[in-house]
Amino acid sequence: MHDVQAQLARLLAAGWLARTPWARLQHFTRYLNAAARRLEKLRADPARDARLAAEIGALERPYRTLLTNRQRLGPVGDDLVQFGWLLEELRVSLYAQELKTPVPVSSKRLAKLWQTLAR
Repeated sequence: MHDVQAQLARLLAAGWLARTPWARLQHFTRYLNAAARRLEKLRADPARDARLAAEIGALERPYRTLLTNRQRLGPVGDDLVQFGWLLEELRVSLYAQELKTPVPVSSKRLAKLWQTLAR
């Protein structure tokens, strides 16, 4: 539940509407629906949720660290911003696959992409 709260706090932080590009705003309903479905499924299989949260966390923790460090230096590159949105798509893919993602996404694909971004 804490992970969903953190996700929502990031997505809906003060100023979210003004700073989120229109192309991404169109996906917010799906992101929020995926979070709701995740919570619905949590009670039935908390071990599965924990496993998937760890899978996302392994990608998200280094991303958040790098993002914070780069933000201190100025504007962040589009590639790093896009990676953050791909993490949201991964959440949809893992927790609410029936909602579909607009692009193919998996932990393996993102780990490979991360290797190019973290240089």
